[in-house]
Amino acid sequence: MYKATVIIKRRPNILDPQGKAVEQGAKLMGFNNVSSTRIGKYIEFFVNTDSKSEAENEVKLYSEKLLSNPIMEDFEYELDEVK
Repeated sequence: MYKATVIIKRRPNILDPQGKAVEQGAKLMGFNNVSSTRIGKYIEFFVNTDSKSEAENEVKLYSEKLLSNPIMEDFEYELDEVK
């Protein structure tokens, strides 16, 4: 079994309105040195297989087809074997 950690981020050329809103709030709170805030998603799940290549394939497909929007977002992942 493998534990997957997936991080999904908007592509750099795509506007991130949520990040902009958080950044404006930070400036109102006195955080004047903060810039270029981007908001992403952090997702954890388990893949029930003993094959690392099978787990990688499943994580990639799951991330591409369901967890991320391939037009606007990129993803990266880590797999850790659970014993």
